[in-house]
Amino acid sequence: MSWRAELLAVWAVVVRNALMASRNVFFFFELLFWPIVGVLSIGLMTRFLHLTPEQASFVLIGTIALSVVNVCQLEVAYAVLLDVWSKSLKHQFLAPIGIRHLTLGSWLVGMARGGALFLLLAALGWWAFDFRVLAPGWLPVAVFVLGCFLNAWIVGVFVCALITLFGNRAEAFAWASVNLVLVLAGLYYPVSVLPEPVATVAAAIPLTYFLDAYRAHFGFAPEFRAPIAAGLALSAVYAALAHWCFFAALQRARRTGLLLKMSE
Repeated sequence: MSWRAELLAVWAVVVRNALMASRNVFFFFELLFWPIVGVLSIGLMTRFLHLTPEQASFVLIGTIALSVVNVCQLEVAYAVLLDVWSKSLKHQFLAPIGIRHLTLGSWLVGMARGGALFLLLAALGWWAFDFRVLAPGWLPVAVFVLGCFLNAWIVGVFVCALITLFGNRAEAFAWASVNLVLVLAGLYYPVSVLPEPVATVAAAIPLTYFLDAYRAHFGFAPEFRAPIAAGLALSAVYAALAHWCFFAALQRARRTGLLLKMSE
């Protein structure tokens, strides 16, 4: 397949997901309502507890990361979920596109939504709590947001694999999995406070390193050596593994007939 055909296949998924999102009544709540409520509630909690500006920044960075990753990974998961809900999953995989087009196209839409949300929450944090999330400069901010997007992509593709493997029973993973991953990554606390076995698991999550690197710009000592390099390397490994799992789940769903059972 030529590069032009590759781009057209990815763009077709981008247009499809964008159109479906624009017709989704819950789009507003996912993109605006719940993230804004989350930042305001956590920010007010830091005021009530009289946290120092540094401590408040630590917690607010985690809150913003949670919102951005959640919005982006849901968009990736929707690549399969939308077809499951509309009973058209078999038609998706009969189309002349591959898994790479499906996940990349939905990820691009997720990054657009996540990027817009990040800027909105950054402005809200500045206005409401004088928290300047963009203060470290464009390069650290870009690396941090990229880390959030990479983790969202990985989680979203794993969710697609689980849904393809287990069917409708796995829908809950779309909302539960990212929260479990982010709690272990140290959203509201350093991973050093976790028990040793749990801290080992946290060290295997790419977002742990991106959070650590970004918080260093707000006066916190890094807990890892070369966190950005470690985060990017882990992200590459997990992205490849997630796509392999998705491919294997799709092949099994075809053999067992589950792909037809989830379609009309």
